[in-house]
Parts: sequence; structure tokens; C-alpha cells
Amino acid sequence: MSNKLRLGFVGAGANTRNKHLPGFQSLSDVELYGVCNSSPESTARVAQAWNIPHTYETWQDLVADEHIDAVVVGTWPNLHCEVTCAALEAGKHVLTEARMARNLAEAKQMLAAAQAHPELTSMVVPSPFGLKHGEYLQSIIEHGFLGKLREVVVVGANDAMWDFSQFFHPRQDRELSGNNVLTLGILHETVSRWIPETEQVYAQATLFEPERPVEEQAGHAVATVPDSLQAVTRIAGGARGIYHQSGITLFGPGLQIHLYGCEGTIKVQFDPVDEQSEKVWTGRHGDSEMRLLQLPAERLGGWNVEADFIEAIRTKTAPTLNDFETAIKYMEFTEAVHQSCEKNVPVALPLS
Repeated sequence: MSNKLRLGFVGAGANTRNKHLPGFQSLSDVELYGVCNSSPESTARVAQAWNIPHTYETWQDLVADEHIDAVVVGTWPNLHCEVTCAALEAGKHVLTEARMARNLAEAKQMLAAAQAHPELTSMVVPSPFGLKHGEYLQSIIEHGFLGKLREVVVVGANDAMWDFSQFFHPRQDRELSGNNVLTLGILHETVSRWIPETEQVYAQATLFEPERPVEEQAGHAVATVPDSLQAVTRIAGGARGIYHQSGITLFGPGLQIHLYGCEGTIKVQFDPVDEQSEKVWTGRHGDSEMRLLQLPAERLGGWNVEADFIEAIRTKTAPTLNDFETAIKYMEFTEAVHQSCEKNVPVALPLS
């Protein structure tokens, strides 16, 4: 390995272009070495925009390049497992975009590949939600702010899928995106940082707008991912959870997490575009109203994914968020939700 870590990028979607590429470029001990995107034209555009010297016709060629130390996987989930396992087998560190994989079986395959190469860093991009206030919230929860947790409400409901004239989106294709529904995985991952593990889930889902026009093509595509989902959960310690996921709620409540305890309440509201604008309200027994949390800048967290990945490689330690062992837990939750919807039965966790 050279003094600078040489990175290869398989896929360069919005998150890769907006976060990972500028994040890695800002680090002095990293070189943006190679890229392979979805087409030769898009590969060339990314390489030119970010001064990446090497391009590849296939992701297999990139993974096989012995000059590359680490692979960043920025594709849709349908390729996460295959690219990750191949990269680990080739001796590369891996940072893969969330969701970890399409389903639990693929996630387990990725975990097994990582465990077979413990000398390599394997990391999944974490949910950006809750990074700003998350460490502080975890601290006050551990010190009894909520008291005994009673109820958890997780809401991701907006009108993103409401207009059936909008073009078909890859997130509506289970073959590409897998079993995750809307913001279910990203919000459950976030709330899991603050609450005990889920023991049981009972869910239902449906598609209100199954057909969408296809951009630059004639005809329509049929969505295979629900646009409406509700689930109730049982949480270790006795608390109960309610999840509402919807893309067809006109003037819906947006993205929120509520934690209700016997002594206090925490409500967090997220902005789907600007994660740093999240707002937190807190209140305890005896307060006349909830108060908007305003922490000094030095108490706030933020996006540190790229530096965390490089630091984990350099120090040979587990990344702060998320190693594969952590990420597979939310994969198990989304799998349980999927099974419950398919079979119309409660599903216990962990899955056997």
C-alpha cells in the first residue's frame, strides 16, 4: 500500500457525487484513483469532474486493479453484495452505500466475506439522520431523561410517490432496491441508536399507485415496492413501536421519530434534503411545554463518513458507523417487516 490510499469508485450516484467524492478529496492522505459508472459516458464525466485519472469498462476491471487499496460502492443495492464480496476477495477495503444489500441473505453473504478477511475494513454508509444531535440524545437517554421507555413512533410519510404521472423511480423496483420500503431502513437504523432491540414486528403494506411512466420510453412500468406501509413492534424491555411509511400522503408529516418514556419525551424532525437542519424537542414531567433543543456548536455532530472510513483503515479499528455487524441488524429488521407483510403474521426477531 502506498502512503496515500488509492480509492476506486464503483458507481457514482448522487450520494457519491455530493458527499463521498468531495469528502475523500478533502483528505490529504487519499487519492481518487479510478472510477467505473453505469456507462462509458457517465464514467468519463465523473472522471473529468473530479480529476480521477483511471477509468474502467467494467467494475470487475476496477476491483482487479492491484493499485487500488479500497473500493467505494455507490451503485443501487442490487450490486452491493457482488461488488463487495469480489473486492474483499481481491484484498480491498470496502465502503458500500446504504442500504447494505437487497435482502438479508445477501447481507449475510457480505458479512461472511468480511469475517473471512478481518484484516480489511468493511463499512456501510450510515444513515445521515440523527448525526447532528445523536450523541447528545444517546447521553441523556442513558442518564434517564425518558425514564422507562414506553412508546416509539417512527414516521416517514410524504407525497414523494403521490403524483402517478411522475416517472418510475429505481427505488420502486425491488430487483434494484430490495426489500426496503421508502425510508423504513434509514429511519429504523437511526432510532436503533437510541432504543433497545426490536423483538417482534407485525406489518402490512400496499401499492396505491403501481404504474408509472418510464422516462424516455413508451409505456409504463409496474412498481414492485409498496408506497404505503404500517407496522407495530415490540421492543426489548416492554416498549411498543409504531412505524408509518408512505409516499402517497399529501401534506403528510414528513420524517420524524418520537420517543415517549414515563418521565420524558423526545421528538426529532428530519429534513430529507438538509440533514443538518434536523430539529429536536424535549420535555419532562412537570414542564409546561416541550422546548426546542439548542446546543452549542461544539456539542453537535455531523457527517464524518469518509474520514471515519480512512481512519478505520489506518488504525485497523472498527468504524464508528457502521461496520457490517451493525448494519446487518437493520437488514434483519427490514427482512422481518417484509416477511410479515408477505405472510400476514407477526415475525419474531432475531430471525432464525
